[in-house]
Amino acid sequence: MALKFKYKTKDEIPAELQSLYVERDGAWTLDAEGVVEKSKHEEFRTNNIALTNQLKRFEGIDPDAVRQLAEENKSLRTATLSEDAKREMDAQLKTAKTAFEKQLAAVTGERDTLNGRLTAIQIDQAVVTEATKRGLRATALPDITSRARQSFKLVNGVPQAFEADGQTARMGKDGPMTLAEWVDALVSDAPHLFEANAGGGAAGSGSGGAGNRSVKNPFRKESWNLTEQMKLQKSDPQLAARLKASA
Repeated sequence: MALKFKYKTKDEIPAELQSLYVERDGAWTLDAEGVVEKSKHEEFRTNNIALTNQLKRFEGIDPDAVRQLAEENKSLRTATLSEDAKREMDAQLKTAKTAFEKQLAAVTGERDTLNGRLTAIQIDQAVVTEATKRGLRATALPDITSRARQSFKLVNGVPQAFEADGQTARMGKDGPMTLAEWVDALVSDAPHLFEANAGGGAAGSGSGGAGNRSVKNPFRKESWNLTEQMKLQKSDPQLAARLKASA
């Protein structure tokens, strides 16, 4: 007679076999080492068959090679992600750089424009101030300022005359040409910019400011007049010097 593995109650166990059973989990189970319930055994067997069938799928596969491939695949994905991230970062940097360069160009352009205007204003004011002393005509302002801007640049905040190349300093009597020297030369070269009494064959008003009086340049050869020269040198030394220079 085969021994039954489990009984629901003790009364179901034959009297001569009751010593072989113990109560576990509300039932009487055969007290034998290594013995399992048939249902458990069938479950183990079914699982074992399923596992064996799964293992057959991997016959001939080297686990180490599989692990190596997995690591290489992981490294490749990481490298790909890094390249993508790098491209994204490069694109963002390029966009930021483009925006910055546009802003810098705008600021630089505005600065250069303002500097140009400031330079023009300073040169214009300085030239007009000097030319006004020589009797500059009001209608000659655009002409003389245009000439000045072509000849002068600000050097350390001071207007300095340059030759046509824009690089070589234009020289005067005692060094770089001054505004006064430039205007004096213009009195002779472009007398139409000035009132008749400022040069080009005419003398200016007296130092007393009693109106304009046109006279011939007493320092010119064709109108040489020593008496007028003496009068001018006494009444208006600066005008006398200018007329003498333009003679």
